[in-house]
Amino acid sequence: MLPNPDAIVSALRDLQRRIRDVVVQSRRAVDLHAVSHQSSADTIYKLDLLIEPVIEGFCEEWGRRLAMVMVAEGVEPESGRVFPAEAREEDATIRIIMDPVDGTRGLMYDKRAAWSLAGAAPNRGAQTRLSDIEVAVMTELPTSKMAWGDVLWAIKGQGAHGVREAISTQDSGLATQDLVLSPSRADTLAHGFATVSNFFPGTKVLASELMEHLVLELLGPADVKKAIAFDDQYISTGGQFYELIVGHDRFNADLRPIFYEILGQGEGLCCHPYDCATVLIAQEAGVLVTDGLGQALDGPMDVTTGLSWAGFANETLRRQVEPLMLEFLRRRRS
Repeated sequence: MLPNPDAIVSALRDLQRRIRDVVVQSRRAVDLHAVSHQSSADTIYKLDLLIEPVIEGFCEEWGRRLAMVMVAEGVEPESGRVFPAEAREEDATIRIIMDPVDGTRGLMYDKRAAWSLAGAAPNRGAQTRLSDIEVAVMTELPTSKMAWGDVLWAIKGQGAHGVREAISTQDSGLATQDLVLSPSRADTLAHGFATVSNFFPGTKVLASELMEHLVLELLGPADVKKAIAFDDQYISTGGQFYELIVGHDRFNADLRPIFYEILGQGEGLCCHPYDCATVLIAQEAGVLVTDGLGQALDGPMDVTTGLSWAGFANETLRRQVEPLMLEFLRRRRS
């Protein structure tokens, strides 16, 4: 068990608030959408580079109180960096997995908010898994027109919590509003948001065919004069979890690794464990999250393993959608 989980929530909220401040302050100072370099996990943009020193400085200070291993996109080595610098990995109490900016592409063009994601688990070395996470925090990274942003957190077994927080880099006493976390109770996909991720070329056809199959089987032949189900391609796993948590979406799935396998090609860009750092919040809120094949979502706490996942707002929707999805995937894999 993690020591003093409430203090870990507080520290992660502080770190993510500092990341948010950097995003807000730097918006006009640099070309945020310029490419810096390519990592083994994803493209690294100038926006990402602004965040790395913030994480390293914060964790070096925090690590002197609580030795830790930080696994994060952009923080070297990819296997995890130990804080404080002189500590040994085996002496670390906690292991943190983090996506500092999940949804960079939307944020860097000022289109849509991104999220800073973090999950903390007792340090079990390289064997530590997403299922070991006991504390998770996610903070909304705003577009320029946003005056408020949401912050969600969870401690395992204690439910999910959230606030809407005024965005300011000047005021330490930020105004907050309570945030209701309540996944949809709808018993149908009709007139609701349901998405199979097809962000980038390569798997769009399979993703669309699966969505068409689900709608046909559950809602009948599509009437193109009516919009009976809606699609939201939010390029942020944390953002997709959020939409399920607060009741905006009823079903989301990102099955790119499975689609790559079906297509007989090497694994391409897809969701990784650091993108799923805050799955605990979704689970504690009542969202049902699987690996896309009916089993619990899990994986090593790293930045490179490809993950598929599916999220259902409630058990009724899962019973409707999952068998059809599994049958579609089984046929395509055979």
